[in-house]
Amino acid sequence: MSCRITTGVGMELAAFFSSGDGWAQPWVLDIELVESLRFGPPAGHTDLEVAIALTQLLHHDFVSHGTDGQGRHLDDENVPMIIKAHRAVLERLALKPPAWPFRTFDGPRGFGTYWRANDMSGSWKARRDCIEQILGPTRDALEDLEELEYERRFTKGPSGSFKNLIFAADGVKPEIVLRDAVNNEVEIVRHADTCLVFTDPLPPHGLTWRQMVAWWQKNHQPGADEKTAADGLYRRLYRSLDSKPEQLLMITYCARYAEEGGFDLPALIPQVYLHYDPYTRRSGKQSGALYRQRMDFLLLAPDRSRIVIEVDGVQHYGRPNPPDEQGRITHTAVPRLYAEMVAEDRRLRLAGYEIYRFGGWELKEPGGRQLLESFFTSLLARHQKPTL
Repeated sequence: MSCRITTGVGMELAAFFSSGDGWAQPWVLDIELVESLRFGPPAGHTDLEVAIALTQLLHHDFVSHGTDGQGRHLDDENVPMIIKAHRAVLERLALKPPAWPFRTFDGPRGFGTYWRANDMSGSWKARRDCIEQILGPTRDALEDLEELEYERRFTKGPSGSFKNLIFAADGVKPEIVLRDAVNNEVEIVRHADTCLVFTDPLPPHGLTWRQMVAWWQKNHQPGADEKTAADGLYRRLYRSLDSKPEQLLMITYCARYAEEGGFDLPALIPQVYLHYDPYTRRSGKQSGALYRQRMDFLLLAPDRSRIVIEVDGVQHYGRPNPPDEQGRITHTAVPRLYAEMVAEDRRLRLAGYEIYRFGGWELKEPGGRQLLESFFTSLLARHQKPTL
């Protein structure tokens, strides 16, 4: 006797169970599989599929327990394992796990004890509403993510997931090598102390300034309030910039953080060395120094766009000549440098990135700040979170 309950995204709840004896014990949880979910999805499935299936399982069983008590798949011993696995999978998806006020069906930490203590004893609806309040936001977030994944099949945006974000070196350039091209394992072999490394899961709707500040608080300014941490992070990022045009661009964009809702804007990430997992994997390098050069700025927009902003000084396309009699230095255009720059643009565009270039000269002109303000207003309007 077996039961096939499909989630609608390619994974069945029955995948977590054996069929048992078919009568007295129809559902036997595969403990080894469930424990493994804390470290990654099973072969042939994604974290999104697993998260949807576990959410459905928890919702079904707690609603069943709170109403007629029939049709449960779990018991008091194994439901905490499912909750732990559920939390781990959601965190890998950069989603906030639900806060459970109980951990079992019965007993001191059980749902039954909770509903009796919270005036739900006479209402099945109240108990169902309780479970909906706990799991509803998770289900909605997973549905949003599922819709984005579906839409991404018909767009030209990058596929895959972020793994490492190495950025904002304020000293000697770090030396980064690719140790394992299959798993995209990287190592900073020299000057790791000069840069920042963001390894938290990145949310599906990009990376906001608020989320960046929270990461900075946790790792670099524990105990600081949000405003203090934001100031500390901004100052640290600014130190990584050594050209006036780049500094003006960052000052102009980051001024928006002080406006209403500004902390929920995409974070402007300067001096990015390693950014996107699939791109590195496609480079053809199996080990050794990474080919990808530093990007000036990266924005991870709420519509899943990856936006690269470059500020080109004359060194991007010319070489300096000896000083003239007045000590002035001129430059001679070098076609090879220009060709390398546009070739790298092509590679990034083919990988799904948007690239915008500013000439350093235009940002040094009197209208440079106004030019940037207008650009960012149009850019942010174009890349808002999609309405589902």
